[in-house]
Amino acid sequence: MFQEQATSTILMIRPVRFGFNLETANSNAFQDAQAATNANVQAEALAEFDGMVKQLRVAGLSIIEVEDTQEPHTPDSIFPNNWVSFHHSGKVILYPMEAKNRRLERRIDIIEQLSKDFHIEEIIDLTASEANSQYLEGTGSLVLDRTNRIAYTCLSSRTNKTVLAEWQKQMPNYEVVDFKAFDEKNKAIYHTNVLMCLGDTFAVVCLEAISDLDERFMLKEKLEKSGKTIIEISFNQMNHFAGNMLLVKTKKGAKLLVMSSQAYKSLNESQIRTLGSFSEILHTDISTIEANGGGSARCMMAEIHLPKK
Repeated sequence: MFQEQATSTILMIRPVRFGFNLETANSNAFQDAQAATNANVQAEALAEFDGMVKQLRVAGLSIIEVEDTQEPHTPDSIFPNNWVSFHHSGKVILYPMEAKNRRLERRIDIIEQLSKDFHIEEIIDLTASEANSQYLEGTGSLVLDRTNRIAYTCLSSRTNKTVLAEWQKQMPNYEVVDFKAFDEKNKAIYHTNVLMCLGDTFAVVCLEAISDLDERFMLKEKLEKSGKTIIEISFNQMNHFAGNMLLVKTKKGAKLLVMSSQAYKSLNESQIRTLGSFSEILHTDISTIEANGGGSARCMMAEIHLPKK
């Protein structure tokens, strides 16, 4: 059955106690420790979140907005794509996460709320692997080509091959393409979705982060053979979250590429022109969220591909 890459229905979690998460900082080089000194971080993040939601709704997306809870304290709850993914088959997958305080973000009440409007055939729970210190952090770890059934993933402390194999057992129609990626300081890149974004007919990717030339060639060839035009980004652009974009569609079917203003400003005219030929670009200022959370626009959006009732 054909599955579209983009959806118009997005789950977003409105922050209540957002802030710099010390538990994630060791493996997330995108977090800025200086940002932790900001006393107004929750208020600023909330304003950025509300602005982004408003912008997406005005553009024609269906945003399911859920308020976070005061307790337990979940400083990264604004990034729901790491604990859950929703699939065209009716499957909902719960993921094992490295930081103990991020595991508290998983909320069955949200899935129950969604079940009122969407068909949920099965909930697949992979979280038992946390006991073995093995993780797979949702569509942070997995960048999915939903149309061609390919899951791209860079291995790191947050993306484990054993859990990947279990995910593939549950999603047998997907091919898994794994590789290793590093930043300029040779530190493993913590999530795949900061170095690559897949559209329906294009791919934004930081190929120079893949130091093994055979793996780099393999990834490039795989993307091209699956019909993607590659827009390559540099280390500097990746560090400004230019890999952390998401293709969505409006309720009328128009394609929209969502990114942060920081990411947009890092792109050159040629890249903007090429991306603009595939979809309209929407960018929003979420700099407080980016600096403290080490994630950007894509991380804030959990795509709902479930069939509607």
